[in-house]
Amino acid sequence: MKNQLLKITALSLCASSIIYAGGYKIPEVSTNGAALSAANVAHAYTADTAYYNPANMSFMKDENALEVDLMYVGLDATNFKGSGDMTGINIDAESESFLIPSINYVSGKIMGDARIGLSIVVPGGLTKRWETSPAKDVAEEFTLTVVEINPTVAYPINDKLSVALGLRLVHSEGIVKSSSVASRDMEGESIDFGYNLALSYKPTSNLEFGMTYRSNIDLEEEGNAELLIGNAKVYDGGAGVTVPLPALLNIAMAYTFESKTTVEFVYERNFWSAYETLDFEYTSNIPAILQPTMDAPIAKDWEDTNAFRLGITQELDKMTLMAGVVIDETPVPDQSVSFELPDSDSVSVSFGGRYQLNDAWNVGMSALYSMRDERKVDPDVNENKLDGEFSNSNVLILSAGVGYKF
Repeated sequence: MKNQLLKITALSLCASSIIYAGGYKIPEVSTNGAALSAANVAHAYTADTAYYNPANMSFMKDENALEVDLMYVGLDATNFKGSGDMTGINIDAESESFLIPSINYVSGKIMGDARIGLSIVVPGGLTKRWETSPAKDVAEEFTLTVVEINPTVAYPINDKLSVALGLRLVHSEGIVKSSSVASRDMEGESIDFGYNLALSYKPTSNLEFGMTYRSNIDLEEEGNAELLIGNAKVYDGGAGVTVPLPALLNIAMAYTFESKTTVEFVYERNFWSAYETLDFEYTSNIPAILQPTMDAPIAKDWEDTNAFRLGITQELDKMTLMAGVVIDETPVPDQSVSFELPDSDSVSVSFGGRYQLNDAWNVGMSALYSMRDERKVDPDVNENKLDGEFSNSNVLILSAGVGYKF
C-alpha cells in the first residue's frame, strides 16, 4: 500500500488545491469577484474590470480607477474515512487560513480612446498538509504560491464594441514534503508567460455581452530536492517538474432592468485536459531503488470542465448590493483522486456590498461559502488504491476592498 501511495508524490507542486474552485484555480480575485461568484464579465465597471474583462475598460468613465483588496481564505480540515482494506483509518488534514491581497488599476483615456489596465492577483494556488499516515507519506506539505502581473490595453472599435489584449507574467513558488520510508523535501520556483484576450459588445443600453480567454501557462518549476531513505540522504540536487495553469474561456451575458437590477450569467470552460502526466526531471541520476516511485511519469488525465455562474447586482443611491451562485465541476477523474488533491464538485453562494463614500472613494465587503461534495474512492478504479471517502472540504472567503477614482 505504501509503495502505491509513493507513486503519486514526488515534487507535485500543483497537485493539491486551495479547494474552493475546480482544480487549483482561483477565480475570485477581488471583492466584487467574491460577492458575485466571479459572474462579473459582461457587466464590470470597477477597477477589477482590468482582470475580469479588460475590454470593458473602454466603456468606463474617462478617469483613473484604483482598487486594493484583501481576501481571507479559511479551509476546513478535510477528512478521510477509510473502508474495505483501509477500514479504521479516520484522519483529518490541517485546517488552513491565509490572506491574499490584490491590486487593480484602470487608466483614463490615452493616445485617443485607448485604456491601460494593470492587475496584480493570485489566480491559482494550493495548500494541503497531513500529519497522519498514510496521507503524511505522500502529502506532509504541499504548498504553491502563484502571483500574476497582468497589464492590458483596450481599444473601442465603435460605441458598442471593444477589444482588449493582455500579457500574463506568472511567478510561482512551491514547497513539497513527504515523510515515509523514502522522504523528500523540495523547494522550487518559476517565472512563466501567457496572454489574455477580451471582447465586450453592448447592442443596447440594457444588454451586454462579454467574452474572455486566458491562455494556458506551463509552470516550469525548478529548484532543489533532497531525497532520503530512512535517515540517509541519497540525493541532494536540482529537480524540476512542469504543470499547467490551464486555458480558460468565459462567455457572459448581462441584462439590466429599469429597477437598476442587473442579472449576469457566465459560462466558463476550463481546459484542464492539458494536465496529462506529471513527469519529474533531476539534474543527475537518483538511486535505482527510488526510480520506480519518484522518477516514473504519473498519469493524471484530467478532464475539461464547466462552471456556471449567476450574479445579481442591485444599484441603490450610494450602495451597490451583490449576490451570486456558482456550480463548479472537478477536473480530477476517479482514478487520479489522491491525498494531494481530494477535489470534488461544488456549489458556492456569495453576497456583498459596496458603498460610495464620496465622488472619489468607495469601500466594499463580501463573503463566499463553497460547499464541496463528498467524494468516494473505489480501489478498483483508483490508481492509488485508496478505499474510502473524502469529506468536509468546505471553504469560507471574506474580502474587503477600497476603491479610489482620480
